[in-house]
Amino acid sequence: MTDSQQPSLFDDDSEDAPRPAKGAAKAPAAVEPPAHLDGKDLGEGPLHHLMDSNFLQYASYVIRDRAIPELNDGLKPVQRRILHALYEKDDGRFIKVANIVGHTMQYHPHGDASIGDALVTLVNRGYLIEGQGNFGNIHTGDPAAAPRYIECRLTDLAATQLFNPDLTEFIPSYDGRNKEPVVLPAKLPLLLMLGAEGIAVGLSTRILPHNFGELLQAQIAILQKKSFKLVPDFLQGGLIDAREYDEGRGKVRLRAVIDQKDEATLVVRELPYGVTTETLIASIEDAAKKGKLKTKAIRDYTAGKVEIEIALQADADVAQAIQALYAFTQCEVSLSLRPIVIKEQRPVEMSVHDVLRHNTKRLVELLRKELQIERKKIDEALQAASLVRLFIVHRIYKRIEECKTAPEVRQAILDGLAPYRDQLRRDVTGADLDMLLAIPIRRISLYDINKSRKEEDDLLADFDAVEKNLTDVVAYAIKYLKNLLRDYAGDWERKTKEAKFDVLEMRELTSREFTLVHDKEKGYLGYDLSGEPLFHCSSYDKIILVWDDCRYRVVPPPEKLFVDKNLVYAAIYDRDRVMTLVYESDGITHLKRFAFGGVIQNKDYACIPEGETGQALFFADNQPATLYVKYAPRKGQQIHQQEFDPKKVAVRTPKTRGIQITTKRIVSIETQKPRNWDVKAGPKGAFLD
Repeated sequence: MTDSQQPSLFDDDSEDAPRPAKGAAKAPAAVEPPAHLDGKDLGEGPLHHLMDSNFLQYASYVIRDRAIPELNDGLKPVQRRILHALYEKDDGRFIKVANIVGHTMQYHPHGDASIGDALVTLVNRGYLIEGQGNFGNIHTGDPAAAPRYIECRLTDLAATQLFNPDLTEFIPSYDGRNKEPVVLPAKLPLLLMLGAEGIAVGLSTRILPHNFGELLQAQIAILQKKSFKLVPDFLQGGLIDAREYDEGRGKVRLRAVIDQKDEATLVVRELPYGVTTETLIASIEDAAKKGKLKTKAIRDYTAGKVEIEIALQADADVAQAIQALYAFTQCEVSLSLRPIVIKEQRPVEMSVHDVLRHNTKRLVELLRKELQIERKKIDEALQAASLVRLFIVHRIYKRIEECKTAPEVRQAILDGLAPYRDQLRRDVTGADLDMLLAIPIRRISLYDINKSRKEEDDLLADFDAVEKNLTDVVAYAIKYLKNLLRDYAGDWERKTKEAKFDVLEMRELTSREFTLVHDKEKGYLGYDLSGEPLFHCSSYDKIILVWDDCRYRVVPPPEKLFVDKNLVYAAIYDRDRVMTLVYESDGITHLKRFAFGGVIQNKDYACIPEGETGQALFFADNQPATLYVKYAPRKGQQIHQQEFDPKKVAVRTPKTRGIQITTKRIVSIETQKPRNWDVKAGPKGAFLD
């Protein structure tokens, strides 16, 4: 099967590749240089350098900022901007998609259509954005409703695993009015969860989506230094043969799930990835029209689930019909893969396993940084709690009653805290003094020392837990992944089943697809003719035609081809089949055996030496044991018949001259002994060098 040509369901940016607008004028033809410059070296002028520079900038922009996903967070720029906009607008409730599209346009330099399409795709993937309303149908290919009618919000998984302002680097947006993230601090392997496909200048990428739970289990295996295996998984389900997957750098074959409803009805229950019910039905109708599939009716009952009924003709074989569906329709597709990602501002090709190892390493580093930030926050909270306790319990606030200036107030607090320095986490700063001076009188009067000490004890316990996790971040990461598995993996079970597909013999399935007829009276050959059948063939076969002037040609099975009335042989082309030919050239008759070998379609060849003209007297694709040759009577002729043994002639190429057998005029050549054959007359034929 050839690669599927259907549009991908995860094509996140509809503007990934430059496309000419409808009605755009065609590019002008190349202009010849003026005559006085013809043949002269024009050099590299300013326009040449300008074009080079602009093209390189454009190519770099399309690769890095539109079509190819970033390795660190696994997102294309439009996806990252959508998620960032949702995070900024997130209040737990659904938001109009039109509002999110408008907010994203503050960061995205392209139109609203590309943003809307990418958002719908993310919603249909299910992991990061939850939708409310009509977001289209991935089975039928129906589009989503207008953005003003549908709503969305971040899922809990996205809200908790993708964002952390403390770990995010921001840069100015395209117009300088806002700040947008360079990459999101995502703790999930988003690239392999969502998949990616894009076409840039000079390169393209295709990475298939994988199962969420299996990715997390593989990350745990990486951290535990164990082996792991990854196989793509699709929302549409279906079957996958991943024997040539090669860690995402090879290809996969995908099939629909087909059930037999009764003796004459098949039902398609699941589709291959990238195929819709509309494209599948169209491919089935096309195969039936070409005679490759015997169908009576096709009924589509798809709603929430795929259900396409295929009614077969009464004489159809069910098993053969299923094989034909896989062979000639989009019930089976093949996808070639190339995992190109942006790594350190450059496009690189990486295997799926290497991508996941990088994601896992980054997860450990993000968790380490989060723990360090958390430790610092707890440390500051402990410092503040201790300061408040000392300030109130030891009545240090009383010292400021007699102070007349602000510096005296601050110094009084510092002097009061000095004896208790060993109970503090660090030296007292100006910010600490501002915090103490901002404590309201009511809080001082209602202060509970026991509650304060319990809060400090809880903070110390949290601090110790963070310190323990920092001593072994890998173990902490494994625990973190196991918690994610427990909380979320059950929502996304594997839907695509792994299988090993049989090799489909196309010629065998279509061996009787066409029936060729030779109309000798009118000189036509083809399958769209009436008359006595010549032989059956497949559209995958090639037909060899031989004429009596020793000319031959290989053609596809013709619908109706004029071959004249002097055609002597037509059959399915077999380059290694040994042919037997007797031909007359310049009054000398030769016998030869040869195989056609390789040929170019629709090109005339000769099966005699180049430059000679000949007349075929006998041509056969079998190996006759004996040729019975009769000669025309002639005055003084003593030999009127002879027997020849063709097997004594070596097999040569078509252009080799045959072995001379006679100069007499031959009236008949037969492979069976004629009735009027005189067994006592004449010697056996001899071959002349």
